[in-house]
Amino acid sequence: MTVTVVATITPKPDRLDAVREAFVQAIPAVHEETGCELYALHEGGGVLVMVERWSDGDALEAHGAGETFNRLSESVKDDLAEPLKVHVLQAVPAGDDAKGALS
Repeated sequence: MTVTVVATITPKPDRLDAVREAFVQAIPAVHEETGCELYALHEGGGVLVMVERWSDGDALEAHGAGETFNRLSESVKDDLAEPLKVHVLQAVPAGDDAKGALS
């Protein structure tokens, strides 16, 4: 069963560009990780939001323990206004099958 994750990254106001660039640089490596189905960065209101989909919990766990994620986390830790907020979610499909869930 796929696992959806939404992570909110809140950089210090003067570090937004640097944090965004760190994530942009890491994304291609994450896309190559086993089980990565979606790893898409979004931005608005001074925050970055990563929308993720992993093939299963094991793939997500491997990502969290992996070199790319840990190197990225270490590189931005002093640039964040608050800790990373990570929400692991399960779909609640409703309405149109094509529009009611990330699949």
